[in-house]
Amino acid sequence: MVEISRKTKETDIELILNIDGSGKYKISTGIGFFDHMLESFAKHSLIDLEIKCKGDLHVDFHHTVEDVGIVLGTALKKAIYPIEKIERFGDAVVVMDEAAVEAALDLSNRPYLVYDIDIDGKIGEFDAELFEEFFRAVVLNASITLHLVQKRGKNRHHIAEAAYKAFAVAFRRALRPNEKIKVPSTKGVL
Repeated sequence: MVEISRKTKETDIELILNIDGSGKYKISTGIGFFDHMLESFAKHSLIDLEIKCKGDLHVDFHHTVEDVGIVLGTALKKAIYPIEKIERFGDAVVVMDEAAVEAALDLSNRPYLVYDIDIDGKIGEFDAELFEEFFRAVVLNASITLHLVQKRGKNRHHIAEAAYKAFAVAFRRALRPNEKIKVPSTKGVL
């Protein structure tokens, strides 16, 4: 179990994460659609996740979304490294009606993001451009490599939710135990 608190002039975040959980969640960021996406991530990754964030939402949602990504990424890094006896790589394609998004990731201890998702505008009051900011913050702070690629889709909600769920399922698959793999790297360390 990892617990992290982070307080800045823009946000005040408390996070509890259990990577060996069952997908339970309690999320409160003040941004309904973002909460929904984080709940989807927890549910489908089977990671127990509690997030409480008070942010400067009167300015906009940017600081809250990015800072939650920073804290979540930091917690994931503490929970997964050093890596032993897991698959390390995971991928998934998730469909939601007309939308399909592919996630491929490597628990590499090297941060890199390929974000090829074409949504802009708003989903309710949420700026769709913030999804890339969130995923970049998670990737940089978790030290993982993530490729998120939209295969098709028109509905912004469907595309966004498929991306979060694909990320979750790929993460779950990368964490799959494999007793035959002491350290999943030819270097002997990640």
